[in-house]
Amino acid sequence: MRIDDVPLLEGRREFTIALVLWSVLFLVHLAWIHRSYTRFVDRPFAYLQGIVVQVYPPRRGHDSRTLLKIKADNGLYFYLRTSRTDLHSGERLRLQIFPRNLGFFSYLKGPYLPGRIKEIYPAKANLGSRLRSYINRQHLQADAAAFYRAIFFADPIDRKLHEKISALGAGHLVALSGLHLSILWGGLFLLLTPLYRLFQTRYFPWRYDLIDLGSFTLLLLAGYLWLTGPPPSLLRSYTMLSIGWAALLLGIELLSFTFLGVVAALLLLYHPRLALSLGFWLSVSGVFYIYLLLRYWGERSRRLFTVLILPVGLFLLMMPLGHSIFPIVSSWQGLSPLLSIIFPFFYALEILLHLVGEGGVFDSALEWLWALPQSLELRPLPPGFLLFYIPLSLLSVRYRWAFVLLLGVAVSVGVWLYA
Repeated sequence: MRIDDVPLLEGRREFTIALVLWSVLFLVHLAWIHRSYTRFVDRPFAYLQGIVVQVYPPRRGHDSRTLLKIKADNGLYFYLRTSRTDLHSGERLRLQIFPRNLGFFSYLKGPYLPGRIKEIYPAKANLGSRLRSYINRQHLQADAAAFYRAIFFADPIDRKLHEKISALGAGHLVALSGLHLSILWGGLFLLLTPLYRLFQTRYFPWRYDLIDLGSFTLLLLAGYLWLTGPPPSLLRSYTMLSIGWAALLLGIELLSFTFLGVVAALLLLYHPRLALSLGFWLSVSGVFYIYLLLRYWGERSRRLFTVLILPVGLFLLMMPLGHSIFPIVSSWQGLSPLLSIIFPFFYALEILLHLVGEGGVFDSALEWLWALPQSLELRPLPPGFLLFYIPLSLLSVRYRWAFVLLLGVAVSVGVWLYA
């Protein structure tokens, strides 16, 4: 057995011990959160301070009040409606909250809470706000600026722009994830390696760039995560990257479903609220299907796999999951594999362009691309479809026949959606 084939968990005994230990720690953490929850709901009202994460303007035919997404200083995310129309992201609020009839699962997921705004504190200038302003100044169109703030800092985008991007099958490219993080990590490695080698040759030739640059770039990316929030998909990606880097140094197998499961379990242990996060599970699912494609077709030509098999296969396998949750159909969603191939080059180029103040070069092209879908259709999949599709996906890890059937189901769903 080669050293890079050593599994992270070897045998049923290790797996059972790890599962029992994780379960105990998870329940202890959940009990601690429940204790905070009971203290919160036992009072008729509570005063909280927090930051406005997103402002959703009133929608015609719906509630006429503005909806705010707020991150409280105690870590709780919640939604609040207000008649005020002068609020902006980044502003701090002092709130009086009435947590009556609040269930524990709603508390974990991010509830809607009735309340009153008592004070408003202007958003403080910091590194994040200055970088966002720097991006805004490079774009004439608000949608273009919002798009780049989303792919660089995970800022939420408004509903209309999100629908345009989803109609192109590119929603996964906007949500910060492992793709964006791997591009940043690779770029940092590429830029720092020549400088490191210059000093390494003269002062410390016994050192390894994988260890030193790996540690340094992970530290830089940790600062980037602090700057972005971070969203669940990016947190999963960073944890996976960090553990993967350590596993690589220790000679532990990386491209395995066990590795993915351990990373997901550690994240849930650290942040149990992720168990109710749709973005987290979609992010894990994307990596799961990448591993599945590698398992059965990874021995093919690397170029063929990267350029054709991976983007097309991932689009097909993720499509039933995505349409079960967001049942928007557009004939232009077939562009998704092509956009997935182009996006890494576009993303790296736009980082460089924004650094030199020329980030608006492709704004006209983006506006043209977003205008392509002229009509959207709601076409939900049958109720209970995921109760069949998810178990079949898990069976595909072990059985080739299940993988073939899974692909057949995914292709059939695509034909039904777009025929």
